[in-house]
Amino acid sequence: MISKSAQTKQFIIEKAAPLFNKKGFAATSMNDILTATGLAKGGVYGNFESKEEIALMAFEYANDCLMNALSGKIRQEVSAYDKLVAIFNFYYNYSIDPVLEGGCPLLNTAIDSDFNFPELKEKAAQALTKMLGSLEYIINKGISNKEFRKKVNAKAESSLIFSVIEGGMMMSRLNDDPRYLNNLLAYLKVHVKNYKKKS
Repeated sequence: MISKSAQTKQFIIEKAAPLFNKKGFAATSMNDILTATGLAKGGVYGNFESKEEIALMAFEYANDCLMNALSGKIRQEVSAYDKLVAIFNFYYNYSIDPVLEGGCPLLNTAIDSDFNFPELKEKAAQALTKMLGSLEYIINKGISNKEFRKKVNAKAESSLIFSVIEGGMMMSRLNDDPRYLNNLLAYLKVHVKNYKKKS
């Protein structure tokens, strides 16, 4: 049984996460959080010591939402290639139809926290390491299963794939046009076909 306090805390995190994801840490005020939650100051400050604490937990929640949704798509596929394609399909139109309002929490937080909030930057760095590790695992699995060529550099390719996705997302958002991201996702589908062993 979840306590009333834990429920309230989770409620605040869920309401605050889209705010931080859209506006960033500095531009999100405690008044914004109070408005979004409909709680009085005591209801928020009784559960959190500071805006920083809320932001850290809100990022974890936002990133978990993204990773859980993405993992669900990946788990539906069997082959390493199909798992990679599932990732690309997941991000199709992501700039206009994200899991969490505001876009990619990792991209937003990496930019927002660079010099202003080292603890949040560290959280984002950990999330990036986990994402790259997941991609590397899929590619290495394809190599060990003899689905992909041995010469494929899983570490380098995982960095390339994620960089292209995040870069495409940034360009699509700047131009209000999902085609930038979607065209790069189409490129990645062709690119990872080259991992396959020639029959």
